[in-house]
Amino acid sequence: MSPPVPVAVSATLAADEALARRRLAGQEVLSLASGEVGLPVLPRLRSLLADAAGRNAYGPVPGSPRLRAAAAGYWARRGLPVDPGLVVCGPGSKPLLFALMLAVGGDVVVPVPSWVSYSAQARLAGARAVPVPTPPGEGGVPDPDALREAVAAARSGGRDPRSVVVTLPDNPTGTIASPRTVRRLARAARELGLVVISDEIYRDLVFDPADRIASPALYAPERTVITTGVTKNLALGGWRLGVARLPDSDTGRELHTRLLGVVSQIWSSTAAPVQEAAAYALEEPPEVTARVTASRRLHGTVVREAARRFAAAGTVLTPVRATSYLYPDFEPLREDLVRLHGIRGGTALTELLMERYGVGVLPGAVFGEPDDPLRIRIATSRLYGETDAERTAALTARDPLELPWIRAALDRVTEVLHDLTGRPPGPAPDGARP
Repeated sequence: MSPPVPVAVSATLAADEALARRRLAGQEVLSLASGEVGLPVLPRLRSLLADAAGRNAYGPVPGSPRLRAAAAGYWARRGLPVDPGLVVCGPGSKPLLFALMLAVGGDVVVPVPSWVSYSAQARLAGARAVPVPTPPGEGGVPDPDALREAVAAARSGGRDPRSVVVTLPDNPTGTIASPRTVRRLARAARELGLVVISDEIYRDLVFDPADRIASPALYAPERTVITTGVTKNLALGGWRLGVARLPDSDTGRELHTRLLGVVSQIWSSTAAPVQEAAAYALEEPPEVTARVTASRRLHGTVVREAARRFAAAGTVLTPVRATSYLYPDFEPLREDLVRLHGIRGGTALTELLMERYGVGVLPGAVFGEPDDPLRIRIATSRLYGETDAERTAALTARDPLELPWIRAALDRVTEVLHDLTGRPPGPAPDGARP
């Protein structure tokens, strides 16, 4: 018997647990590690879930007819129509991504940097990740030219890359790859015979309504799978509901058959009450679209202010266009960090931030970055309040930055950066404010 695949606990979840232990010990903490969105459940969704609690049968493996039809409508409204028969539901987009890797088989090309679980899931699937850097300022999509080189090298070495994962918009950088880059990526995937797995869980959290993402399904529709869910746009992480859109092609239908086989053996079917509430959400009635709009505005306001403060402290970062993440680079502050703290890499920096200041962040190394650079990921989605009343106030405030709990958290960021670098906070450099 082969030994078990060594996979560590998700870095995000491990950081959350460390912060929880410090909080229980009575220590001051500031959670900037987790991507969980700290907002209350929309009341109508709460009611629908409760009303459907009696639905205790397994249900169809790919999901209920209503849910799949709702998901198909969701994508059609975004210019990506699909037959509901090619939609598959799962207990979160995360297990769907893993199931897709199992169904496609072979090694998996991943962007660098990229979400912490892609490479780990590839190892769990018995494959290996093929890391490919992203173009400057365009996180989430491997550079198409570098992709060709990496796949050619992997195949000449006896490896078998069959898929490439992209993230639109991106976690960890909060950026969006340009349509031109996505088009070139799609062309390269077609030439190389790769399935594109497009993780679009953050699609609805693009700040500028005119700044829409270009899915690779627009350019390589016959080989692109899209995944999404209700975890980010509606803050329903604990409900665990994701959906996948399979392509209407021979490749897509074959993959659909294999995916259903994997799904049937792992989770059988997704919780029926959650499916009922999620179907309503994916149908996007006015109260749902209003909530998503309010959430998007809140995320944009807070993460951009956080980015402004990091820029004022001397870090470098690409303007954030979506999500609640930023990815500051402390390289311009290297001499200060070495002189004051002996810090030479992002891992040591995150450890210092946790131990000395009670601030939880993640280092670039956990996102696949080589050589432990002085980059860290910041997540601001847990700063909206400790109670539902505070979180609702954040959603509805004319200016969330005026709320005392949000202002205090951001002021704490400034204080920590000042103490960390030994520099007084100054104005953000020209062009640094996103």
